[in-house]
Amino acid sequence: MSRLIEFAGAEHRIPADVVAIARHFLADTLAVGAAAHDAPGAAAILAVARAMGQGHDARLIGTAERLPAAAAAFVNAYRIHCLEWDAVHEPAVVHAMSVVTAALGAAIDRRGGCDPKDALAALAVGVEVAAGLGDAATSPLTFFRPATAGAMGAAMAVARIDGAPMLPALGLAYSSLAGTMQAHVEGSLALPFQIANAARAAVLASDLAAAGFPAPADVLDGPFGYFRLFDQGDSGALVAGLGRRWRIAELSVKPYPSGRASHAALAVLAGFAGQDVVGVELACPPLIRRLVGRAMTADMTPSWARLCLPFLAGLMLRDGRIDPRCFTPQQFADPALLAFADRVALMDDGNPDPNALFPQAITLIFGGGRRERIAIPATLGSPAAPLTPAQTAAKLDLARELASPSADPRIFDNPLGYFTDPT
Repeated sequence: MSRLIEFAGAEHRIPADVVAIARHFLADTLAVGAAAHDAPGAAAILAVARAMGQGHDARLIGTAERLPAAAAAFVNAYRIHCLEWDAVHEPAVVHAMSVVTAALGAAIDRRGGCDPKDALAALAVGVEVAAGLGDAATSPLTFFRPATAGAMGAAMAVARIDGAPMLPALGLAYSSLAGTMQAHVEGSLALPFQIANAARAAVLASDLAAAGFPAPADVLDGPFGYFRLFDQGDSGALVAGLGRRWRIAELSVKPYPSGRASHAALAVLAGFAGQDVVGVELACPPLIRRLVGRAMTADMTPSWARLCLPFLAGLMLRDGRIDPRCFTPQQFADPALLAFADRVALMDDGNPDPNALFPQAITLIFGGGRRERIAIPATLGSPAAPLTPAQTAAKLDLARELASPSADPRIFDNPLGYFTDPT
């Protein structure tokens, strides 16, 4: 535990290549948040956040309104995650930027801005802790790890900017953890709510720590610590590589606004859009089937659809892209999409790793009966299969198209400037 706290508060000289990657993921995360200003559930989240209290500490990503820091973190984290378009650390199965960016941005705004180097260092530290917790896990997901691990990483990032004591901030964040995979199973908007709640908790943890509020200390390995209750794992694995690997450089961009587990198949299908593909078979790790191997129905919700590969596969083959504006009752009831969904099969490949997302192999079935099998060793957007500049531009162009006309243009044109200068 002492090694983790020492790392979180230390001065770090982050390598230039890691700084460049951090800036890239910050830009990606802010763009995704701006795109979701009017996504399903966003209005209710905003209304409740406004009722949390009065104040103008921090901006909301994509709109001109300001709220108290904890409330702003709540709204911004929801916006970042609700389209399922936010970056993920695949080995950890943690959306490591989402909670950290929302909470850290609110803390930076509240203090009137900060040096960009300090902001990027805090961001890298927060992601390191969040992804490190997931990396150290050896058990399957039961709690929603992006929220639980995310809150603890975010608390370290916020406490670093606030100058709050690190150990109490971590203990209070741990005491606030919540988030269950039941929301994922049901395709519920409670999933991004859990990310929102984690960001709010991270800000409050730093505030309470600064106020001298007491907190439990042995929150990783204690009898009721993180690696006993939330995930089975080893804190030694968490601290062993701190600051050596910089896990922010291991993140994957999500090219499509859908569950990450759908992206390996979708990236292949994008190359066959408009062709006579009549069926799909995907051999994949058990976690892929668990996350996106769900049935398409005419009455499903947008949240369910984002995690429904049979629907997404048909949409990609028809349109050549995944557009959030297609997540509507009219599209869900489309007879052609429903019929194609019945011809999409996900098959367990026997991978023994409960957290594995790849490798995968997809078989395309064409109208004349021809079959083509394509191995997928890495998912598009991962460090092993990075997006091309054109693919990156296509994602940002769609996000800009979805954003409000009143969104601060710096989100797209100067994201680090936007993040560190609230004026």
